[in-house]
Amino acid sequence: MTSKVVYLGQLRTENTHLSSGMTYITDAPLDNHGLASAFSPTDIVATALADCMLTVMAIKADAIGVELKGSSCEVTKIMTDKPRRISEIYLKMLLPKGISDKHCKILENTAKTCPVHHSLHPDIRVNCDFCWG
Repeated sequence: MTSKVVYLGQLRTENTHLSSGMTYITDAPLDNHGLASAFSPTDIVATALADCMLTVMAIKADAIGVELKGSSCEVTKIMTDKPRRISEIYLKMLLPKGISDKHCKILENTAKTCPVHHSLHPDIRVNCDFCWG
């Protein structure tokens, strides 16, 4: 098993990563009967895309001798109805300056092939802006 999810009531879950014991809470969003006091499950999906992209970029950056520490990503998730689902994810990658165009291209291509991106439904539009420096 990877994780265990326990429903706590009031539209909240507690999620435990079994190998580390780390936990986090989810809450339903305001527009779906929740209090938005924590990440919603769909917030986590959109955020996981940024997590995965930054992680695979860092793996590749290590291999080519580039430092990405301090990089960040601003994530915006757009929902739609009928059925209720994520329709779009906007990512703004804030990356360090001073990296060659060649390495930037390699790292951008690496990000676009991360496992989470490949796992998303093709109807979800992903827009990523890579901002170097």
